[in-house]
Amino acid sequence: MDGEGLIELKFRLADGSDIGPSKYSPAMTVASLKEKVVAHWPRDKENGPKTLNDVKLIHAGKILENNKTLAESRLQVGELPGGVITMHVVVRPPVSDKKNEKLQNESLGKPGCACSIL
Repeated sequence: MDGEGLIELKFRLADGSDIGPSKYSPAMTVASLKEKVVAHWPRDKENGPKTLNDVKLIHAGKILENNKTLAESRLQVGELPGGVITMHVVVRPPVSDKKNEKLQNESLGKPGCACSIL
C-alpha cells in the first residue's frame, strides 16, 4: 500500500500523553486498534490495560464498537486533510477481588477489641 487512503491516528491517554501518530487502513477493526494500544502502552505508566477489553476508544464523543471498522465508525479518510485524528483512550480500572473486598468491609463494621473479662 502506498499510504493513499490511510487514516492517521493518535491515541490520547488520560494524563495528556499520546501514543502515535500512526497510519491505519480504514478496513481495520476497532478491536485491532485496541490491541495496538495495549501493545504500545508506555511501560512507565501505572494501571495500564492488560487486555483489549480494558480499553475504550472514544472519537467525537462516541465509544467505538470492537466489531466495527474505522470506516464504519465514520472515521472518514480525509476528514482533516493532512491532519491527525485524535482518539481518547479510557482504561477500565483494575477490578478488585470481590470476596476480599466483602470480607474487608464486614470486618470494618465489627469491633476490633479481643479483650476477655476474667
